[in-house]
Amino acid sequence: MSLITVVPGDGIGPEVTEQALALLDGFGLDLTFDVLDHVNADTFLATGTALSDDDLARIRRSSGTLLGAIGDARAAGTRYARDVLLRLRFELDLYANYRPATLLHDRLSPLRDPDRRAIDCVIVRENTEGLYTDIGGALRPGSAAEVAIDTEVSTHLGVTRVIDFALASATRAVCMVDKSNAVPNGGRLWQQCWRDAAAARPDLATSHLYVDVAAMRLVADPTAFDVIVTNNSYGDILSDLAAELAGGLGTAASVNLNPETGFGLYEPVHGSAPDIAGTDTANPIGAILSAALLLERLGHPAEAAAVRTAVRTAVAHLRCTVDLGGRLGTKATGEAIRAALH
Repeated sequence: MSLITVVPGDGIGPEVTEQALALLDGFGLDLTFDVLDHVNADTFLATGTALSDDDLARIRRSSGTLLGAIGDARAAGTRYARDVLLRLRFELDLYANYRPATLLHDRLSPLRDPDRRAIDCVIVRENTEGLYTDIGGALRPGSAAEVAIDTEVSTHLGVTRVIDFALASATRAVCMVDKSNAVPNGGRLWQQCWRDAAAARPDLATSHLYVDVAAMRLVADPTAFDVIVTNNSYGDILSDLAAELAGGLGTAASVNLNPETGFGLYEPVHGSAPDIAGTDTANPIGAILSAALLLERLGHPAEAAAVRTAVRTAVAHLRCTVDLGGRLGTKATGEAIRAALH
């Protein structure tokens, strides 16, 4: 039996998570769910606590967590989201962010050239270092003389292990992306770790690009990439670009993973979208495909493949939300995907 913790979260999070759970439950697998529906902005605003120690203990006891979305304009600033998302990443050491980008249907691509539309790649992003460690500060804030400093952190351990994970995830090729021509110290570390790790994998095609060149090539020909590995901030940007080339953030799935423990935080990347919350218009495909990643990691590859095929079938027949060319709402899209499974 596998215990899955569920954090529906804020905005459209509960709506899309409901469809992902309905799909998982329909397989009849030995899965049980512990729903933490109190981990949201309402609780944070009322108590000042975003994620309690008890919540974290419940999550630790599970095989993985399915997350809807975190974010609410009422919780001004970054503390609420950081106290949930970054606490989970850092305390569970979820150092590898795995973001697949696969075009579900030709009509969804923004690219003109039909021969270069079929993106099918993965962005592996280092998830616990880089610019998002909150190391830095401000001098004379709010004044005309303000100085703001954010420090980018790279460690030999952090860089090596995420590169090793990317190489282990690839079947064809891995491209390491950095900006070592302009960021010399971190760049030197990434370059050295990359050379050492790539030399041990002669079976893979390995290459290196600067991040600006990688962004241009992703747009020019996304089919050229298999796996991209990069740091936290570059990976954040490139994975959203790849998602748009694959049809939009509404279809984008992800997992924040610790490959050694096997624990993962599975989440769509579209955010809480409060402007459409409660309107039954949110696209549930990102959450459903995140559930497919969960199935795969739990040892159910056939079921995961069936989910992806069902999503493609529903999208091809316009049984999807408006952003993908259909006319269905959130619930009806989830029902259409579940019907396509059978």
